Amino acid sequence: MSLLLENINKIVTLTPEEEQLILTQVEVKYYKAKSMLLKAEEVSRNTYFVQRGVVRSFTINDQIIEHVLHFACEGWWIGDMYSYIAEKPGNLFIEVLEDAEIVCVSKETHQLLYQKIPKLERFFRILAENSLVAHQERLIDNLSLTAEERFEKFCSKYPTLIQRVPQKQIASFIGVTPEFFSKMKAKLLKKIIS
Repeated sequence: MSLLLENINKIVTLTPEEEQLILTQVEVKYYKAKSMLLKAEEVSRNTYFVQRGVVRSFTINDQIIEHVLHFACEGWWIGDMYSYIAEKPGNLFIEVLEDAEIVCVSKETHQLLYQKIPKLERFFRILAENSLVAHQERLIDNLSLTAEERFEKFCSKYPTLIQRVPQKQIASFIGVTPEFFSKMKAKLLKKIIS
């Protein structure tokens, strides 16, 4: 669980006692690929920190089309924050794409840790702020960039995910159909080769 502690210590400095308290309060679970951490219409009881593996969150529209919202690999957090905070059924599915080791943090654990280690409120506030900035940037990109530009940005921003995530899910993340994505990639490869 050193990755979790490293992640927190990048923003706030924990004492050895605080680190030990965190480790005794969070739950580590192991999941096989294709496992579901959360389904739409369920109330999210946890936020998740990926120690190992890849996870994605997505929604499914009325036409049964998946829309990928997030990917998370080692050192990243993921969750259905609406459901988690509001304690209401959410709209997201969270699926494990590779065998994974996941740290699960319940709302009760969050509250307890905030009381015992107040600087964790600062840590999670900064995480929330960074997430808000990333969501805003992605929304603007989806409105103003071409599909090719969105894909190029995805490749430069998340180079480790290119080989680990199915292409149809990358297509969904950048907002195109798998068919368009294949044609776009072939066109980009031609451009690179020539």
